[in-house]
Amino acid sequence: MARVYMETLIQRCVTFSQIKQLQSHFLTAGHFQSSFLRSRLLDRCAVSPFGDLSFAVQIFRQIPKPLTNDWNAIIRGFAASSQPSIALTWYRSMLFQASSSSSSSSLCRIDALTCSFTLKACARALSSSFTPQLHAQINRRGLFADALLCTTMLDAYSKNGDLISARKLFDEMPVRDVASWNALIAGLAFGNRAHEALELYKRMESEGIRRNEITVVAALGACSHLGAVKEGEKIHGYVKDSNLDQNVIVCNATIDMYAKCGFVEKAFQVFDQIRGEKSVVTWNTMIMGFAVHGEANRAIEIFEKLEDNSIKPDDVSYLAALTACRHAGLVEYGASMFKNMACNGVEPNMKHYGCVVDLLGRAGRLREAHEIICSMSMVPDPVLWQSLLGASEIHKNIEMAEIASKKLVEMGVNNDGDYVLLSNVYAAQGRWKDVGRVRDDMETKQVKKIPGLSYIEAQGAIHKFYNSDKSHQQWRQIYEKIDEIRFKIREDGYVPQTGLVLHDIGEEEKENALCYHSEKLAVAYGLMVMVDGGEEESPVRVIKNLRICGDCHVVFKHISNVYKREIIVRDRVRFHRFKDGSCSCRDYW
Repeated sequence: MARVYMETLIQRCVTFSQIKQLQSHFLTAGHFQSSFLRSRLLDRCAVSPFGDLSFAVQIFRQIPKPLTNDWNAIIRGFAASSQPSIALTWYRSMLFQASSSSSSSSLCRIDALTCSFTLKACARALSSSFTPQLHAQINRRGLFADALLCTTMLDAYSKNGDLISARKLFDEMPVRDVASWNALIAGLAFGNRAHEALELYKRMESEGIRRNEITVVAALGACSHLGAVKEGEKIHGYVKDSNLDQNVIVCNATIDMYAKCGFVEKAFQVFDQIRGEKSVVTWNTMIMGFAVHGEANRAIEIFEKLEDNSIKPDDVSYLAALTACRHAGLVEYGASMFKNMACNGVEPNMKHYGCVVDLLGRAGRLREAHEIICSMSMVPDPVLWQSLLGASEIHKNIEMAEIASKKLVEMGVNNDGDYVLLSNVYAAQGRWKDVGRVRDDMETKQVKKIPGLSYIEAQGAIHKFYNSDKSHQQWRQIYEKIDEIRFKIREDGYVPQTGLVLHDIGEEEKENALCYHSEKLAVAYGLMVMVDGGEEESPVRVIKNLRICGDCHVVFKHISNVYKREIIVRDRVRFHRFKDGSCSCRDYW
């Protein structure tokens, strides 16, 4: 009875001073010898938001022979702290004590909770090397049958990017609950294997396993990555049928999915129809959705409504609004907003500076952009110099391009895109020796150019194309379609942008080099096959991993005019909506 009363006292502690008073009472009354009460008090001190982990460690140090629950309390505390890697050190110490004990029946033994807390630390500390070691320990100690522990281990593998081990573990698990499926789907969705994440989601559906809010958020994230709007619409249908649309996190993921798939109006419908209270994340997602679609006025309109709805704009709100300004060339408004941030209690971070540098640079105000970088109180990161380099390429400013490029070299950055941008500036001026020197530098430093990659969803499947790709089973028909397109758009006034080809070769060879970019192949395939099942009126939607090339941008404007077909391209930076011979970016990109 006394133990129950003491445990109730521990649970009633809501301040650190109460914990300290109770600890003193335990010491004077002799209750500290009770391992159960001691570990409960340690756990309360180590994990609760009002506790003190360092004080919990002090208590632990006073225990002559710490038992399993004592160790677990400290490991759990560090696993949830801002320094989760320290939990791994404590686990090693506990393992040493457990293995050095003379008795096999020692009360200090690694148990399922020890491994679970340590695995959570691995996931938070991104310790990819420690997870397999724990996996081996779990097998050795016969704990593999614990479904909850296996799910925690699966989550650790997934968050550390070891998706091969995660998938293998998933297949070997004797019992899988919804949390197991969720851990793997989320790992695949955010680990560049979004297609597999959707396949697993469909398998979950076919096996009759009820999907919850965590499942659909991960699956919607996979749809966002792939631009797979049809799959996203099916998931949205399930969300509504299951009343998951009352969950604001699910609504946020749905808004993000529609916006990233090119349906910003559908994203706004979801935003507008949320019945509960919108979070700041909801507003930020919608602002960013309009921003990347070039709908700057609507993005700013929503941004300005934040405070009317009693929501204080945070750093992401300002970032989204500045992104809208940079994509629309709203230089003065964006610069004014940037200056007012600190007055509104939001300190600009590196991303905000990056937006302003890009905003000024795109407008041709390169010297102002350079001055902002040089006047920063923090050390500029490579992205700022890359933004200046990109702006220098747009405005063919060799001096600024060389300044930015030199800074990037000094910082040890070997990004292929930076070399390409500098080459573009030299090539535009016909300085082929300098182009050659840049290429030689790339070769010496073994810098590989990231291949262009584009996706298109057509006929119920996701199709992937690389530059000059011939791996698709219909590649011959696609290349024939490219020839047809070239013929038709020439009649519409198309002139190849051969100045973008960074080789000192003939004009005809340059034209051929431009023909088979991944986004052109994807659009050609879309025009070729999207004629059945009601798809003939649908826009051709393409997702590209890099920025759309200048020639492709011109080509798609002509295609939209000649074929009377809307084309939507999501590149690394923003959306481009081509219709009736023009683009939504108004050629400001």
